[in-house]
Amino acid sequence: MNTASQKPSVLKISWVKSSLIVGLTFLAIGLILIFFFKTFGVGKMQLFLESKNFVREYGFVGVFFATILAGTVVPLGSPALVVAAASFGLDPALLAFTAAVGFTIGMTINYFLACNLGRPFLVKKMGVEEFEAVTALWNRWGWILYVVFGAIPILPVELLALVCGLLKARIQTFLVLSFMPRLAVFTVLAYLGEALGEWIGLI
Repeated sequence: MNTASQKPSVLKISWVKSSLIVGLTFLAIGLILIFFFKTFGVGKMQLFLESKNFVREYGFVGVFFATILAGTVVPLGSPALVVAAASFGLDPALLAFTAAVGFTIGMTINYFLACNLGRPFLVKKMGVEEFEAVTALWNRWGWILYVVFGAIPILPVELLALVCGLLKARIQTFLVLSFMPRLAVFTVLAYLGEALGEWIGLI
């Protein structure tokens, strides 16, 4: 039997495929909404003016708690949240840092859940085949896989955090490689959101 055909593939894992589909769908919807907002000048509408004031008042706290939840596999779409918050005028650098800290806390919760609850918890979360596939990928690529997932917003890196916890990966490395890629991603997205907000007329 050809052993090469048995090598695990990221795209064969259902939760990776579903994350890509959902991410690309939201990207398409987001682009449509952006052009809609620009065309109809919604930034000057009273509703958006009130929303902007609300976001500026409570936005950092909201982003912080939302990204904690997003890091614990609750599908809140933290990249889209960062873009949206920045488009309403939140400081991009502080926003990116806040989101990265929140997301890392969420990932750390996943790590310790898996560390304490063990294999049955992950099998229940992913399914046996998915668990074996992602474990095989981890054994092959290790931290490289984790960094790649962390650096691509639509990939579910939070599920890899569960594997890290199960395997009791070095916690210091886990924290650094959870925080730094997401900080870079959120920084890019925050400044993109700021540019979009200015273009649409929200800022």
